[in-house]
Amino acid sequence: MKRRELLAGGLALGALGGCAVPAEGSAPGATGPASPLRRIAFDSCFDQTQQQQPIWAPVLADRPDLFIFGGDNVYCGMPYSLAKLRRAYAQAAESEGMARLRRSVPHLAIWDDHDMGVNDGGADFPFKSEAKAEFLDFWRIAAGDPRRTRDGLYHAQVFGPPGQRVQVILLDARWFRSPWKVTDRRDAPGKERYLPDPDPGKTMLGEVQWRWLEAQLAQPAQVRLIVSGIQVVTDGHGWERWGNFPLERRRLYQSIAEARANGVVFLSGDRHIGALYRETAGTPYPFYEMTASGITHTWREAAEDGPNRLGALFTELHYGVVDIDWDARALRLAIKDTGGAVQRSRSIAFQELEAFS
Repeated sequence: MKRRELLAGGLALGALGGCAVPAEGSAPGATGPASPLRRIAFDSCFDQTQQQQPIWAPVLADRPDLFIFGGDNVYCGMPYSLAKLRRAYAQAAESEGMARLRRSVPHLAIWDDHDMGVNDGGADFPFKSEAKAEFLDFWRIAAGDPRRTRDGLYHAQVFGPPGQRVQVILLDARWFRSPWKVTDRRDAPGKERYLPDPDPGKTMLGEVQWRWLEAQLAQPAQVRLIVSGIQVVTDGHGWERWGNFPLERRRLYQSIAEARANGVVFLSGDRHIGALYRETAGTPYPFYEMTASGITHTWREAAEDGPNRLGALFTELHYGVVDIDWDARALRLAIKDTGGAVQRSRSIAFQELEAFS
């Protein structure tokens, strides 16, 4: 897709906390321009205090049709204060690389814990409303946007013409999320911080967001990118992940199946690693996930089991790319380094993501 077509269609820069916007922030309608998306870049974990930010150059050189900020788009610092959060956004605004991207590339954004304001935070964070207001203003989300008046920052947008539609669904896995079950063996492999909790009263999304998601999944699309700051299909570790609420993850899989929603691919961040995953247990077709979490800093010593991971972790600075070949009816997930070189990748035929006709 030509970038000028996106800009003309109201999709240029400001990430609307989940929706693509025109350069530096005007909010578009629910559906993008007629040309299909062919390249979507994705990343998370931007520490605005880091002086070296080499990721922006290769991302811009890749000329994506859309960029998705997957959360932790600034780091508030602890303990939380509104002054700290505002200072974080002010520093982020001074980043030359981020500013160039926001001026020239259509983008979307959703928050995670550090731009909400507290590590591993959820529904019980007392300052989430004021943090949400700062997010909305930084990303220049329009005054009439529904996120201005409802709880949470979830949002969805559809791009492209019939038969070549990409739906981007940004989930808010913070605003409504119930408390985690704390581990009984801190730092033990697979139990590092939290344990799976089968409590049916626990929620990841909250009922209002669940109903909204079910309605979104009923929309026609060939490719659906579901963005969650918290990893979705990933197993093998005891950090934050959907698997810590197994009933909620099952509900997510069932919602996709009941909506007969083909083409789902998950994008996640949070972990300061890059990795690809594939899950087939309890899914209507294989669910792939790409975690890209390395704009300014990564967890270089990361080592963990990956029962459904495709290959090794990538622990240097990186970003993710979804390339869509509409003629071949296939897409490729790729994790790229600061030189733009592919370090991990997986090609997926549309047919593999189709269980329903």
